[in-house]
Amino acid sequence: MALDPAIEVLDRRFYGLVIHNAHIEHLWTGARWAEGPVYVPSSQQLIFSDIPNDRTLRYDERTGRVDVFEEPAFNANGHCLDLQGRIVTAEHRGRAVTRIDHDGIRRVLAERYENKRLNSPNDVIVKSDSSIWFSDPTYGIDSDYEGDAAESEIGGSYVYRLDPDGTLDLMISDMVRPNGLAFSPDESTLYVADTGVSHVGAACPPDIRAYEVSADGRALTGAHSTFATCTAGVFDGFRVDEDGNIWTSAGDGVHCFADDGVLIGKIRIPEVVANVEFGGLKRNRLYVCATTGLYSTYLNTRAAR
Repeated sequence: MALDPAIEVLDRRFYGLVIHNAHIEHLWTGARWAEGPVYVPSSQQLIFSDIPNDRTLRYDERTGRVDVFEEPAFNANGHCLDLQGRIVTAEHRGRAVTRIDHDGIRRVLAERYENKRLNSPNDVIVKSDSSIWFSDPTYGIDSDYEGDAAESEIGGSYVYRLDPDGTLDLMISDMVRPNGLAFSPDESTLYVADTGVSHVGAACPPDIRAYEVSADGRALTGAHSTFATCTAGVFDGFRVDEDGNIWTSAGDGVHCFADDGVLIGKIRIPEVVANVEFGGLKRNRLYVCATTGLYSTYLNTRAAR
């Protein structure tokens, strides 16, 4: 039985992660820049952003329909769920990290660091200790396309940790434009993509970096290492599966890296991919946000947690 021709195996380990009779499905088109997907198990829906159109959309697995979840949406980008199942959002135009509580009210969690406005939070994740980690590049203030053009008050693009008590700490300050981020399954490593090539060219290789997380989960220890360098476009958003493989966006589709940093396979998508998410009730369905559209396929692996 042949694999879908869009699946490219580069290392035999990839054969164990893909399903031979599963195909790449094109679910929907109509976005300007589809991004920031998060799967909500309680409603069997995928929430994702259409940043330039200032709207958040939802795909319903039960009906196959896409409709508007929120509009306007503060040019929302990344989303994740906290430990209580509430949606946490990185907002470009809002220049904040916010949460939609169970009562439907939007609550601002972080919007300033040392009394200076954040740039435009981009991607966001929640750790098992309920801390929220997010990247804050300038894409939402670089122009009026994905937010409101403005000067950076902070003067740099950083990664932050928001403690449950509201304390905001700067964690990474040596990246040009930190973007997608995720933890390894045991949360001992933080992976962060740098898309600074958009601002400084080849001086900033399109890498995913690996940072060691301290035992108490509140700090990063030692110097970072380069986990992988993108060979087609840039790495933007990505996810980690239960075995530590990284499934990441790229210019020619989705790239899969084993936990040793080896590129073991690709899923070719006919649009530039911005981000991915594991969904489905078994968390084995990979959703792909790619420029104007939403794609998916089933895998022989599942989300890390």
